[in-house]
Amino acid sequence: MAVYELTEEFPREEIYGLTSQMRRSAVSIPSNIAEGRFRGMKKDYLQFLRISYGSGAELETQIEIAKRLPKTRNLNYLKADSLLEEVMKMLNVMIRKLNPRQQN
Repeated sequence: MAVYELTEEFPREEIYGLTSQMRRSAVSIPSNIAEGRFRGMKKDYLQFLRISYGSGAELETQIEIAKRLPKTRNLNYLKADSLLEEVMKMLNVMIRKLNPRQQN
């Protein structure tokens, strides 16, 4: 997982701060997709996809914060950024397809 690889490079003092937050956000994305999918109802699935999308937005913000911190600004964020962008696009498409109010 790209976020785990990235946060391995973070300073030790961030283990209970940004590292922990980023890892929880990253794990929350697929966890909520799975939970929603196996609830069995389209409405529930859609809600959990939205929660996953929100976790992705949190992670995006946390990555931006890390990019600005002196001890983490010079790390390579390319892999995490690219993967998150792809996941967010997929979630967006899934949400649009399941939400009848957004279909034209």
